[in-house]
Amino acid sequence: MSADYAFDVDPARDLIRLRMSGFFSPADFPGFLEARHAAHARLACHANAHVTLNDIRDLKLQSQDMVEAFGRMLSNCEYHARRLAFVVSPGLIRQQVTRALAGRDDARCFGSIRMAEAWLFAIGIAGHKAPRRQDEMHAAL
Repeated sequence: MSADYAFDVDPARDLIRLRMSGFFSPADFPGFLEARHAAHARLACHANAHVTLNDIRDLKLQSQDMVEAFGRMLSNCEYHARRLAFVVSPGLIRQQVTRALAGRDDARCFGSIRMAEAWLFAIGIAGHKAPRRQDEMHAAL
């Protein structure tokens, strides 16, 4: 299975959703980086103020070269998310993600999208209060 990825940007929530699947080769990487750049350009917030949810449950075990390439990409401060959540299945891919995230205390792995979103939008980092969902706003009135 070859690499597949899709970015979805929600500027109102300062959120980038990313879905990655398959097996990435070095030939896939430039297109992925270009798509990431385009996604970040659609955000309305200041640099590094967004959150990212990356669903990699369908990602295959990656080559060591690709794990290192993604690790370098994740250490690039230009695109750092305020919080970075990975939704991942248990197993070796989770271990690869953990290795690629070495040294980042603003990134975590989760077993479900719901848990990842709860962490992403929790109040905490530098006093930032997460946007509230519409149904929660109406319930508060």
